[in-house]
Amino acid sequence: MIHGNRRPWAQLFLVALFLALTRPASGAPFIFQRDTFAFKNATVLKYKNGLPTLQRQLAADPTNQYTRRCFVMSRAVVQFRKFARFDPHEPAIDDQELAGRIRAVTRRAPWDAPLPGDQRIPFPGYKNLRELSEAKTNVFEKNLGSGFATYFRPANARMIFEQSPAYQEKTHANLEVALARGDLFVAYLSTFPKLEINHTILIYGRKSGRSKDGLTRYLVYDPNHPEAPRELTWSPGNRAFAYQKDIDFVGGFVRVYQCYGKPLQ
Repeated sequence: MIHGNRRPWAQLFLVALFLALTRPASGAPFIFQRDTFAFKNATVLKYKNGLPTLQRQLAADPTNQYTRRCFVMSRAVVQFRKFARFDPHEPAIDDQELAGRIRAVTRRAPWDAPLPGDQRIPFPGYKNLRELSEAKTNVFEKNLGSGFATYFRPANARMIFEQSPAYQEKTHANLEVALARGDLFVAYLSTFPKLEINHTILIYGRKSGRSKDGLTRYLVYDPNHPEAPRELTWSPGNRAFAYQKDIDFVGGFVRVYQCYGKPLQ
């Protein structure tokens, strides 16, 4: 029974969660070393103790040329999961054809339902996205899309107007529903008006086992760190998320905003 004094979004969450838990997950389990990109999104600024400095990275360093693509790469992982298929037993295609197929995948709306296997865009000659993107990094970097346009997404304004713990609690509820349904969750991380982080990641699962500190721990693909999964946590008591410390983030509190779950998001 749903009591009348419960928040409206909480009522919707309970209904959605019931539907999600009774619906089979879509596709095979997400595997980090199979379903993510092998190359990284480089940061524009240098960092000291996890905080950005005014010193830019050296333009002459080729490893730092592919920047501002965290939105693009997180979104593309979702798109490849939903709309692409890989066949290592067929002959590989040339780079020109590969570029066209990459663009065909990334032009599809990431919130659309997954395509059936026989309707997916084929990528022959490779077992999975990780293997293909390692072999053809330059083709992917040139065709995944521009990162500059993501600065002008209307939904980015939420970092200014939606900062309450209640909104974060609602976002956490939506995250739980998405994962229970077998979906991925693209998350924009911000500490605005502080500039400690301005970044996008992909949440693909919960860590198994109970946490002694009461936190819920999530597995994350971070385009800046293609080598291994990272961790985002949720604190029910504080109604707040926190992100893992690293060279490019001081660690701790972040606000989370869902992206690409629906149009204009």
